[in-house]
Amino acid sequence: MDETTIIADMSDLRGRGKRAALHNLGCKTNAYETEAMAEILKDDGYTIVDFSEKADVYVINTCTVTNIADRKSRQMLHRAKKMNPEAIVCACGCYVQTADMKNFEDDDSIDVFIGTNEKSRIAEGIDEYIKTGKKVKYIADLSKEKDYENMRVRVSESHARAFVKVQDGCNRFCSYCIIPFARGRLRSARPEDVIEEVSGLAKRGFKEVVLTGIHITSYENDGRTLVDLICEIDKIPGIERIRLGSVEPGWITDDVAKTLSSLKSFCPHFHLSLQSGSKSVLERMNRKYTPDEFALKCDILRKYFFDPALTTDIIVGFPGETDEEFNETLQFAKRIAFYEIHVFKYSMRAGTAAAKMDGQLTDSVKTERSHLLMEEAARLKEEFESRRRSASLEVLIEEYDGTAYKGHSAEYIELTLPAKEGEYELGEIYKVKW
Repeated sequence: MDETTIIADMSDLRGRGKRAALHNLGCKTNAYETEAMAEILKDDGYTIVDFSEKADVYVINTCTVTNIADRKSRQMLHRAKKMNPEAIVCACGCYVQTADMKNFEDDDSIDVFIGTNEKSRIAEGIDEYIKTGKKVKYIADLSKEKDYENMRVRVSESHARAFVKVQDGCNRFCSYCIIPFARGRLRSARPEDVIEEVSGLAKRGFKEVVLTGIHITSYENDGRTLVDLICEIDKIPGIERIRLGSVEPGWITDDVAKTLSSLKSFCPHFHLSLQSGSKSVLERMNRKYTPDEFALKCDILRKYFFDPALTTDIIVGFPGETDEEFNETLQFAKRIAFYEIHVFKYSMRAGTAAAKMDGQLTDSVKTERSHLLMEEAARLKEEFESRRRSASLEVLIEEYDGTAYKGHSAEYIELTLPAKEGEYELGEIYKVKW
């Protein structure tokens, strides 16, 4: 689970010299929105400090993907109030959207509640609380909400790679997932807004953009699809890499792969959501493909891209998962030869269909299976990287630790380059021998 603290320096607000701190829990989309809220507060005149410092306002962008995420969200909200009992504490995002508001509103640690499609109103909510001294709640009914909340990041926390949110919501209702309730139905950004944001990032020196969202392959606005949007971004001067967040395998077709492979800036790296390599488990998960159909999509990608990096997420220990079903997943991972596998032990989330299923497994079983899959994942990663060694790779330089530079290739292979300070420039792309 990502946890990010946004740090910025900002000015006085209405003569009060207020200090604010923002903390992110959850996914890359959440992280993008946290950066966007930091910029909104910057424009409103706040000085924002590290979350560990005393502040007048704390903004916690919450996550609700599991019961554990809910607990972490509550802990961060209570921690903020303890750091400064006089501070205004704002709970934002997915946990707020799905929580029992009656119990939530009785929590004296929280003053402002902002739902997932209202984050652009963060400064407005704080101002209203300052004026009235009463709890503020901005939470839209996402079962009816159809408008995309346009937020924008002008200055990314990274010096090299910028995330750009293009889509929100999901209509899939996988049996283990609460996100359709937390994020609502599918909504997509206007293409012209995305192009304007990416163009601004390019002018500020960013070479790589990562398109992110909740279900980005469902992107559609004014008749334009995700592929159409990528083709437009590819034309923006200064953008040398376009990378995608997680994509659904059903999106991959010959036409899609052929078009993407013809673009100068598209990275040969696909994070395809698998979740299980067992047909029967996929059915219980309410995923809309079989392992054989997933494998066919991987074959299409390898037809148009030379040895692309295929990465994935896999959940082990889903309710009712037998030894045989787990072994099917293990063997399927070998069959596909993923570059990286993000392994998750199934974690129950109240309010989902899977939470009510029979056959909930013990943590010891889930831990054993996750270790076995991670061992195989490490072997597959080494196998993929061994094919690249002694070859030239183009590396985007992202950081310097005093002894070496670090960055990623187009395939998202992480490289460490021992060098003196100044030998490489952050944010630039270099061809290097690995």
